[in-house]
Amino acid sequence: MSDTEVTSTAVTSDAAPLVTQEVAATCLGVKVPQSPFLTETRIERINAARYEGQEIAGALHVVREDDRVLEVGAGLGVVGAVIAMNARPEKVLSFEANPELVPVITALHEMNELGGRVELRNQVLFAGADRPETMEFHLRNSFLGSSLLNEGGRPSRVVEIPTVDMAEVVAELQPTVLVMDIEGGELALLEAMDLSPFRAIVIEFHPEAYEVAGMRRCKSILRDAGFLKVDEISTRTVWTCTREGAPS
Repeated sequence: MSDTEVTSTAVTSDAAPLVTQEVAATCLGVKVPQSPFLTETRIERINAARYEGQEIAGALHVVREDDRVLEVGAGLGVVGAVIAMNARPEKVLSFEANPELVPVITALHEMNELGGRVELRNQVLFAGADRPETMEFHLRNSFLGSSLLNEGGRPSRVVEIPTVDMAEVVAELQPTVLVMDIEGGELALLEAMDLSPFRAIVIEFHPEAYEVAGMRRCKSILRDAGFLKVDEISTRTVWTCTREGAPS
């Protein structure tokens, strides 16, 4: 493996996205390489620290140097890299199911010399019984539209992504902070996973995937597990929350 570790047995698309060594944008000290996923608008948002800005603000509010961060849904890799470079936790372990994003994230990690501080795995985290060996992932033209879910039967290219047991990952990493943005998959994961290891969670909800009732269910699960929303840096669809009784 290279300095930025990648675990993957996924089937990739016919042509990997072209990633260059050109710096297309910067976000809070993180250089972002040029790739086909960067539109002009997205570059502007990254430069202004507005791309995933609520997640970044929440993570930087709660993550400390003695934390170990589990990131579920790495996207372009910007959020995890910003956390690693600015909050400087012991480790960031990032999972991203979309195989087309792996070379983009890897290039970002290498450009910012994050080897050993951020690890990337191209797997689907699965909580609960009867874990399948693989799960279908739906690739669409926009990576933001790619998902484990196929709501509405929208056209997509389907690839099989290997799964890994959430409990095994938690036992290995012993994470203290969870950062999650998985385009609607968070409801099923929250319903099945054990939240007790975490003292803080930053999560984006996707009511378009499971309607308002599903978002309310997500929030109820967090409250029932003892988490309190940090009002000043949370919105309706992005929560930063900390757990009562967790070590300060």
